Amino acid sequence: MEDVLRPLIVVGGSVLLTLLIGWATDRLLRKADDRHSETPLWGLLRRGRIPYMLVLCAAMLRGAYDEARLAQRHSASIGQMLTLILIGATAWLVIRIAAAIVETTYTRYARAHHDAARVRRVRTQVTLITRVVAAVVGVMAVAAMLLTFPAMRAAGASLLASAGILGIVAGVAAQSTLSNMFAGLQIAFGDMVRIGDTVVVDGEWGTIEEITLTFLTVRTWDERRITMPVSYFTSKPFENWSRGTPQMTGIVYWHVDHTAPVDLMRERLRDILRECPAWDGRDYGLAVTDTTPNTMQVRALVTAKDADDIWTVRVTVREQMLSWLTDNHPYALPRVNTADATLAPGFRSRNGHRPESSNSDGAEAPRIGRGRG
Repeated sequence: MEDVLRPLIVVGGSVLLTLLIGWATDRLLRKADDRHSETPLWGLLRRGRIPYMLVLCAAMLRGAYDEARLAQRHSASIGQMLTLILIGATAWLVIRIAAAIVETTYTRYARAHHDAARVRRVRTQVTLITRVVAAVVGVMAVAAMLLTFPAMRAAGASLLASAGILGIVAGVAAQSTLSNMFAGLQIAFGDMVRIGDTVVVDGEWGTIEEITLTFLTVRTWDERRITMPVSYFTSKPFENWSRGTPQMTGIVYWHVDHTAPVDLMRERLRDILRECPAWDGRDYGLAVTDTTPNTMQVRALVTAKDADDIWTVRVTVREQMLSWLTDNHPYALPRVNTADATLAPGFRSRNGHRPESSNSDGAEAPRIGRGRG
């Protein structure tokens, strides 16, 4: 009877005590979250309740397993397994706690500062710091697990002695990976590009959606995702429209006839912008910038508070100006001139005659020449 009750009490008691402590801790965190709603720390710490309970259960079972006297022939293997679970759960819990602390720090910073550029920079740094912490803790956990095996402890001295050679070989073999990792850290703390920045890369316009230690994701305007190595942004030029102030100036071009009413177009541009919510009211202008034998080029300058609004302003101005010209000044639209050229006054050909031409109604003009006597 004792052989049955002892394992049941030890194992069942450990599991029951784990559930009880986990429930009590979660309840305390929930009350703290309700009482201090200004900080998300307590709510974020609740995400670690599963690894927390695993740590408690593994620790209690590891300490009380010898008293259970269960499967004594396999006690070494079971103890080894419980130790591995304890190490892994501890690493998981540390990562969750570190992520909660970092996320809380970022939230407080975002609430205290209203500069969107600085907030995006801190967000990028926080994201990469969390990933670095997770990677370091994971490596340390794996190393601790390996050292629990006697064979690994015996080979530890030789592994440490050859660490220099292995490091050189690994560095040469993983040169591109290491360069991307260092480039990711350089991007995070060098403030080159941040999550949420509007960039133009290889002719693609989009927004930085994710930055990791090795790659970066750009979300384009048509919802595509472009994944690029972070080393690209440290070795090649790219456009960052969110660098500094997000305000932008946009350009709209039209090709119109030489008779187009430029002054009326300038007034119409002002009226269009006044009715466009995306225009920030800073500046606008319209001028003739070029001419060709058949048309002239008219350029409008408009402003907006960011890249999204400047796109809206440009397409609105282009569409409404063309519609206004079509309805009110159709002669101003580009056309191919097929009429005869107007001759200069007093023009004569080599033989002293004016060339044949047509009247305005299409009738042939009278020929000029010497008649018969």
